[in-house]
Amino acid sequence: MAPAACFWIDHALLDEGWARAVRVCTQGGRIASVQAGSAAQPGDVRLGVAVPGLGNLHSHAFQRGMAGLTEVGGAAGDSFWSWRELMYRFVQRLDPDSLQAIAEQAYVEMLEAGFTRVGEFHYLHHGPEGRPYANPGEMATRIAAAAQASGIGLTLLPVFYAHADFGGAPPSPAQARLIHTVDGFARLLEASATAIAPLGDGVLGLAPHSLRAVTPEELTALLPLTRGPVHLHIAEQTREVEACLAWSGQRPVRWLLDHAPVDARWCLVHATHVEADEVQGMVEAGAVVGLCPITEANLGDGLFPMRDFAKAGGRFGVGSDSNVLIDAAEELRLLEYGQRLVARGRNVLAQGQGVSSGRWLFEQALHGAAQALGVEAGLRVGAAADLVELDSDHPALRARQGDAWLDSWLFAARRGAVRQVWRQGRLVVRDGRHVEAAAVADRYAAALDRVLRA
Repeated sequence: MAPAACFWIDHALLDEGWARAVRVCTQGGRIASVQAGSAAQPGDVRLGVAVPGLGNLHSHAFQRGMAGLTEVGGAAGDSFWSWRELMYRFVQRLDPDSLQAIAEQAYVEMLEAGFTRVGEFHYLHHGPEGRPYANPGEMATRIAAAAQASGIGLTLLPVFYAHADFGGAPPSPAQARLIHTVDGFARLLEASATAIAPLGDGVLGLAPHSLRAVTPEELTALLPLTRGPVHLHIAEQTREVEACLAWSGQRPVRWLLDHAPVDARWCLVHATHVEADEVQGMVEAGAVVGLCPITEANLGDGLFPMRDFAKAGGRFGVGSDSNVLIDAAEELRLLEYGQRLVARGRNVLAQGQGVSSGRWLFEQALHGAAQALGVEAGLRVGAAADLVELDSDHPALRARQGDAWLDSWLFAARRGAVRQVWRQGRLVVRDGRHVEAAAVADRYAAALDRVLRA
């Protein structure tokens, strides 16, 4: 955490909109004061165009190490389910050191893209063949260490996984490293709390993996174990919807809304295949929908009915999920573009005439992710001092002003539009490159050599 500092920002995106000559002072890694129309003082860090850091609400960090290795079709076609079998084989090769090195690389890339906090949906808990480590939170400790090394904010979401399918089906051998009982999971949560304590602003939640992996009784027992955020995968695949209907007579989101206390604490990840009553139910519950457009496209999941959800006032954020490609702007761009292809129109999500698509997407994702990750968002007093400076000299951002900076970053820029990133008031990305990028890349390369060439 950086010592107290002040930033003088020529153009800053505040809660109330763009402001000039904004002086932001920090204390203990948090914003202590925000004053627009202020003169710079000696010693101030000067920034040009700055926006708040964005939350990445859904990540499986270890999957960064297998990115690009599943792009070969099978004899009978390819799908999420065949991808999952390849992922399970990769999981078997990971040890604590390789997990940490891969997570560090993923987190460095997130910071370079403008993500300043990650929700780590962490489900690799045990050793080979499911043998527990001496420390039940060994792998959680490595995730926390990766966050510490990279500087990213961490909302740790230990995953409860007990079954292979609806109705309490026994897990498969490939899932052995993921499996817990409720009592064992309670011990994991205790160890995870210890793991994130040194981070200062770490947040602990929990993640029942999916309705496939947890019984109703287990779900009820899990919820009181922490007051933090609750995340779960739901309705990602049509096969999952069909299996849930066969088991319960209801679609997954409908079942969850009817049988669990879903509220603003919850993040429903993907929720791709939902009907109108489920959309309205999620909005009324105040839950966040966690959308991962790059991964959802890569896996061929389908498209969430975002236009209807947005019109109803639904809350959402974005995540990098499988980390096949880590790019905050691309997540938001694909979210909009997917809906444009369906609607055969332009600027279809932003609500209101004359509203900037870039700013609407950014601000909605900013506040939705913050809710899902259990933190405050924005350049406001009390929030973490997480700032992203855009490069106004970048070819795509040149001669822009106000919302056009966001529109051009999200829709017209390639890499390089993010100049600097400050996390808790500490510089972590300089001139588009993480300050520890080279050392982290060396550790990552060594880990992949062990994992993939063994």
